[in-house]
Amino acid sequence: MNDMMLYLRQMNFPSILFRLLLAMLCGGLIGLERGKKHRAAGFRTYMLVSLGAALTMILGQYEYHMVTHAWSGAATLLGIKTDVSRFGAQVINGVGFLGAGTVIVTGRQQVKGLTTAAGLWASACMGLASGAGFYECVGVAFALILLSLNVFSRIEDFIVKNARNMNVFIEFDTLDDVGTIIALIKSKNVHIYEVDIDHGQNEQGKFPSAVFSLRLERHTPHTELLSALAKLDCARSIEET
Repeated sequence: MNDMMLYLRQMNFPSILFRLLLAMLCGGLIGLERGKKHRAAGFRTYMLVSLGAALTMILGQYEYHMVTHAWSGAATLLGIKTDVSRFGAQVINGVGFLGAGTVIVTGRQQVKGLTTAAGLWASACMGLASGAGFYECVGVAFALILLSLNVFSRIEDFIVKNARNMNVFIEFDTLDDVGTIIALIKSKNVHIYEVDIDHGQNEQGKFPSAVFSLRLERHTPHTELLSALAKLDCARSIEET
């Protein structure tokens, strides 16, 4: 087993093929989780990011190997030196721009795409480890990334749904309805931190809306307040953000 691992860490064709396939496989499986949720970056995006990162790391190792072996004479004459780590650093910077393109702020003041961007960045780092032949790290990173995206997301949902703080988006008929909504919220002993109102344009088919930042009483379920707001005749749509 140890001999096989040492062989796969050398610069040979089977090792390079294994590294690239491993990066594609792990990146693609992580992307499947995002794809099932219809995120901006899915199966192919994660696969390509991980594959590209692995390829970049292999390229750095290849150039270092050639400069210190086959090209050593010319490299010494010209004073050429290769720092393998700088290739990985450029991958991390580049994926940062790619991830930024998946992050958006919706009209309901929701930030979407942060988890996808973080997943892309982690997938790129995993690809770098695969390209470097650090297979033990790839296995651990792959398991932890999937754990974060699947198991930990359920824990996060449970904590958010039971938190005392919540944001509620409400679309209503006219701006005069804001007073009615605030009165109902206060009747439930809920503290209002902030109200962000969008006046809307009725002639364009867009109704006024507001995002309420609230703090509930202890042990008050979010669904209780949402149900009460849903009974208002003026409320056109309600969503916890």
